[in-house]
Amino acid sequence: MNASTENVLMPTYNRQQITFDHGEGVWLWDDAGRRYFDALCGIAVCGLGHAHPAVTEAICLQAGELLHTSNLYRIGLQEQLGERLMDVSGLDKVFFCNSGAEANEAAIKIARLYGRELGHDCPTVITMAGSFHGRTMATLSATGNPKVQQGFEPLVPGFIHVPFGDVEAVRRVMAERTDITAVLVEPVQGEGGINVPPPGYLNELRQLCDANNALLMLDEIQSGMCRTGKWFAFQHESLQPDVMTLAKSLGNGVPIGACLAGEKAASVLQPGTHGSTFGGNPLACRAALAVLAVMHDESLADRSAGLGTKIMSEFQTRLSSIPGVVEIRGKGLMIGIQLDRPCGELVGHGLDAGILINVAADSVVRLLPPLIMSDEETAHMVNTVCGLIEAFCSSN
Repeated sequence: MNASTENVLMPTYNRQQITFDHGEGVWLWDDAGRRYFDALCGIAVCGLGHAHPAVTEAICLQAGELLHTSNLYRIGLQEQLGERLMDVSGLDKVFFCNSGAEANEAAIKIARLYGRELGHDCPTVITMAGSFHGRTMATLSATGNPKVQQGFEPLVPGFIHVPFGDVEAVRRVMAERTDITAVLVEPVQGEGGINVPPPGYLNELRQLCDANNALLMLDEIQSGMCRTGKWFAFQHESLQPDVMTLAKSLGNGVPIGACLAGEKAASVLQPGTHGSTFGGNPLACRAALAVLAVMHDESLADRSAGLGTKIMSEFQTRLSSIPGVVEIRGKGLMIGIQLDRPCGELVGHGLDAGILINVAADSVVRLLPPLIMSDEETAHMVNTVCGLIEAFCSSN
């Protein structure tokens, strides 16, 4: 891409000066023919890697049959996908959209209408510091990060932020206010730096929501779809959410989002209260059905759990004693390495070393590798990342 071509794009990203033109499995190739290990998966999107044959076949077949009719009519593939998601989640209904932000918008609208039905003049949702729920005005307001909110004030009212992992903070807010209609939380914070809450955290939130007639809404956009070693991260504990949002890995690169709801919230949205022109179109649903089939047939939740344990153990052995490495944390293939200093330059160092990584919260090396990695590819990723961090910590 030349400079004049790049200038037609709004500068919303500080893009790396590299263009990829094809991929296969865990690998990407740039337009100069150089190969890179993709340890980021398009930010947790391509869980099955690139150009997966089952997804490719599904897209090609559907593109030759039907792309769009709109939600004014029944869509058979959408209904099939809904049934499959209900099977693996235990929830009751689903609304399909195009992205994670849209899925969270649907969840917030459910919370607002639910609160109105309870008689609240200003239905209020508790969200967490360090969270990220999207960049629309409502999801930005729900996000617990002042840095990404700056300049977009006035924010949408109706949100209270409390520390992540702190059940007592939620309890205090609920004791002080009578208009709390929902708690919205990521089971593992992704953009916030791969923050894993204490064991039992979600179960305690579930109990608080039940006691206060509030909805428990889980943002599984990054942690869902086998990423943490279960179909969904909440399944590491013994509970069911009232609302759960999905996107990212659901389509393996084809844009699709979903807002799932259990009994308490399944009928809140009625005709005329919400919609989507493209949401749940035949192409996206066919791709997502292929993704679900591969994840089931190849037991990728178990594979993610096993690889995650192995990778965490390797990182602990090789990195934990290095000055500058503060903590190694994660679940399954959602892994963060916390350093004691900003480390954004590691992204560029990674490209030089032939690997795509990410830095979250300024000082956390975030790894979201494909679920389909072989043992040899896993070892390559671990060795490369360890080398990058060892060199960075010794020279800064």
